[in-house]
Amino acid sequence: MSEHQYKFNVAMSCGGCSGAVERVLKKLDGVKSFDVSLDSQSALVTTEPSVSYETVLATIKKTGKTVNSGEADGQAMSV
Repeated sequence: MSEHQYKFNVAMSCGGCSGAVERVLKKLDGVKSFDVSLDSQSALVTTEPSVSYETVLATIKKTGKTVNSGEADGQAMSV
């Protein structure tokens, strides 16, 4: 597999919240692309194979935002 696709449902109430999630994802090594949407309360993250779901989840949680649910390559994962 050449890359991983992770999807998270993140509680964000304003542009500052989504901006915080974008900033931590931008700094994470191995992230190829991401799309943080305030409207759909989601973060879609595409990473290199070496980046685990747990690593991305922990990075998003560092912002203090609540992660309600997550998926790794289409499979529901625990948060």
